[in-house]
Amino acid sequence: MKAITMPRQELDLEKVLLGCRKGDRNSQRSLYEHFYGYAMSICLRYSGSRDEAVEVLNDAFLKVFAGLDKYDPTFPFRTWLRRILINAAIDYYRKHHKTLVFLELKAAEHLADEEAPLPVIDPDEDVLPILRELSPSYRLVFNLYVMEEYKHHEIAELLGISVSTSRSNLVRAIENLRALLMKKSPYHIKPN
Repeated sequence: MKAITMPRQELDLEKVLLGCRKGDRNSQRSLYEHFYGYAMSICLRYSGSRDEAVEVLNDAFLKVFAGLDKYDPTFPFRTWLRRILINAAIDYYRKHHKTLVFLELKAAEHLADEEAPLPVIDPDEDVLPILRELSPSYRLVFNLYVMEEYKHHEIAELLGISVSTSRSNLVRAIENLRALLMKKSPYHIKPN
């Protein structure tokens, strides 16, 4: 028997956000469920495990519900949500990884805005498990720089580190990522 799939109902975001502002649980559930996949994909990149990602995601949604009065509807909701998710991930690491080690390498201080090239990855390769093998500080800087396209001075300000520390952590993250990818599947990675 063939499974019947129901068409996904379009979310009336304005109506749902109004309900959320009034504390309506059904509206909150609708917002959470509608953006769950999008939000979880971001949280998984920043987290060392699925449990951590769920914790970050739930913290972020609590902040969303508490701060909806600060949301400006002239801007895309996804953009606002993404910033909250990233900040929740950073807050999680500050809280749970008090000894985050951000290495400042003298060898990386000479880098300009051009960084070490990223390894060329097979598009069919699932790199999330490999990203999770990076240290929390490397993964955090890597995600902020590569995935979110923050500049080093923005990362430095967000994390309370120097610009050169941000650069050196990115270089080390890329080196470690390249080594992990080569170890996992040396025939799928092209050397630069």
